[in-house]
Amino acid sequence: MIGKSSVLLPRLLLSAIMTMALFSCPAQAFQNGPTSVAPLAKKLIDAVVNIATSQTVKGPSGVPLPKVPKGAPFEDFFDDFFNKRGGMPHSDRKISSLGSGFVIDGKEGLIVTNNHVIEGAEEIEINFHDGSKLKVDKIIGRDTKADLALLKVTPKKPLADVKFGSSATIEVGDWVMAIGNPFGLGGSVSVGIISAKSRDINSGPYDDYLQTDAAINKGNSGGPLFNMDGEVIGVNTAIISPTGGSIGIGFAVPSDTVSNVIDQLKQYGEVRRGWLGVKIQTVTDDIAETLGVPENSGALIAAVTPESPAAKAGLEAGDVILKFDSKDVTTMRGLPRIVAQAPIGKAVDVELLRKGQRKTLQVTVGRLDDGEDNDSDLKEQGGDSAAPAGAAIIGLKLSALTPDLRRKYGLDEKIKGVVVEDIDPQSPAAKKGIKAGDVIVEAAQEAVNDPSDVAASVDKVKKAGRKAVLLRVEDGKGDLRFVAVPIS
Repeated sequence: MIGKSSVLLPRLLLSAIMTMALFSCPAQAFQNGPTSVAPLAKKLIDAVVNIATSQTVKGPSGVPLPKVPKGAPFEDFFDDFFNKRGGMPHSDRKISSLGSGFVIDGKEGLIVTNNHVIEGAEEIEINFHDGSKLKVDKIIGRDTKADLALLKVTPKKPLADVKFGSSATIEVGDWVMAIGNPFGLGGSVSVGIISAKSRDINSGPYDDYLQTDAAINKGNSGGPLFNMDGEVIGVNTAIISPTGGSIGIGFAVPSDTVSNVIDQLKQYGEVRRGWLGVKIQTVTDDIAETLGVPENSGALIAAVTPESPAAKAGLEAGDVILKFDSKDVTTMRGLPRIVAQAPIGKAVDVELLRKGQRKTLQVTVGRLDDGEDNDSDLKEQGGDSAAPAGAAIIGLKLSALTPDLRRKYGLDEKIKGVVVEDIDPQSPAAKKGIKAGDVIVEAAQEAVNDPSDVAASVDKVKKAGRKAVLLRVEDGKGDLRFVAVPIS
């Protein structure tokens, strides 16, 4: 029989050996980064600039005027002073702000920064690391969607500049270095790693940020994020912080996006994005089950814009786009980014799933105009709570559309389908946001014109062993969406 002491001794020895190993070779265990970034920082720092902007705000000085009630002893005095003599002086105030940027062409004097750094600025001055200063001659272009701007200065001699690297090849865990102007402290260097890629922080339709724990603070906006080869792989743009200072969660626009935008600003003075012409929604788990699509993949087309590139190519509502121009569409929000970056006029293959069958269609990419509905017109499921009570088909009381019902619910003559007149508030359909006045256009991807059509589609789905029926629903405003309603 083995005693307790004989078991305990090997455990203590093993613990001691592990502890010694951890403390005796920390370099091998934990330190894979460079021993020093000084040579790299020295090489790059002259190309990073501080950007100082100023603008004039017109209006009162901000001191509130006293309110004097009618009949007060000094009413006449205040009226005379504040009204007849002009009262409290109204002064124009100069507001200054600081940001960062970097030179991408030393001969031409081209500088990249964030658009929000220069937004509304009347004067922009570039401060270089050697203490010299230059006024910005021209804003060549700006892009509010990607929050980028391209500035032009006239250098007296060629400026130090940096080049873009590929953000696609950077990996989570790779070392990066940020240089910028945090809190006005120019030439500040911080080092960290890439914490995540493809971050969506809901700041715009094309969010695809790199996340880093390299210290980024106010004033770092517009500054470069470098890889260890000295290439710009991102433009520092945003932070998450409850204090206003760095807590190790910073975001940078990937260089692949930046270089594409900057090239267009140089060439056109504006950004020309691709356009497909579809309204899309997420392929949720229940919709994926009804369509036979892998979970969390693809973008479901809720509607196709007439005369758009998608319409001309034959894309239809209910199609699930799986690939666009050989690029996988893994999320709903991923499709707008891919389409936007596609060259205008290029014929691209679109791989999709239609009624369980894979198809490939060819689409000629159009140009997105600001006023057009586009791929970023993202739709999510949901809606208002339902009206009361008792229906026969999946908790819905349905009726064929009549002129009276169109007037009652404000439905356009172009809308075809079956109108929802009432709904059981405890039904799955109510929980999915279907409400009185909605029109069911399709059930199980088949057009319906009568409640019996919906009932037949539900029976068909039940016999196929599926757990939900996919409805295409249109509201009085003409907005379309797909809703998967459980039928068990």
